[in-house]
Amino acid sequence: MPVRRTSAPAAILVPLLVLVLAVLLWRALSGPAPGGPAGTSDPGGRAAPTGGAAQALRALPVREADTGAGYQRTRFGESWADVDGNGCRTRDDVLRRDLEDVRLDGDGCTVLSGTLDDPYSGREIPFRRGPATSSDVQVDHVVALAAAWRTGARAWSAEERVEFANDPLELLAVDGPLNSAKGDDDASQWLPPLGACEYVARQVAVKSAWGLWVTPAERTAMADVLAGCPGQELPAR
Repeated sequence: MPVRRTSAPAAILVPLLVLVLAVLLWRALSGPAPGGPAGTSDPGGRAAPTGGAAQALRALPVREADTGAGYQRTRFGESWADVDGNGCRTRDDVLRRDLEDVRLDGDGCTVLSGTLDDPYSGREIPFRRGPATSSDVQVDHVVALAAAWRTGARAWSAEERVEFANDPLELLAVDGPLNSAKGDDDASQWLPPLGACEYVARQVAVKSAWGLWVTPAERTAMADVLAGCPGQELPAR
């Protein structure tokens, strides 16, 4: 019985067609490739957050930290100047904004007592003004002043640094010991036990508003936090 021979083109095309179909099936099952359109995935292949905070973070310039040489707290003016001209010092403005059940002194400015719903620990912290108790609640510069100095503020005028140090967006009443533990650290070095999403979003908002940059390590830490809260928006001023 004569043997039927397969034509050469068919012998080549059939295996090739099977290979193409296998590749297409593998891609469909694997999902988008890591090198897809900007904003669809992060370097680790996870879906990138799409909230306003993540978008603003991607727009921030990334540079290594400047030298900290020359930094002093006084480079940002006296502590808690009355920059808005309302007759009250900035610390009392922030305490009045962030505390509940606030009791003021007769001057209408000085906060004597109140209760803080602390964003960094989730605890309710009673505040009472006095030498031994005032530090229980402190006002945090969300972007630490020394960290700001290292990422752009060194080049500012003295007036700009005073405005920055008293900007309400940059300030939060928080647990005193946690604020002391933070010191001059950036987000790659310290994050609060609770509320990291809101904390990083506020840092991004401050840096965006004031033209500060982020270091590579800082950007990575911020992106990692925001990946866990993909819809996180920037805080309003």
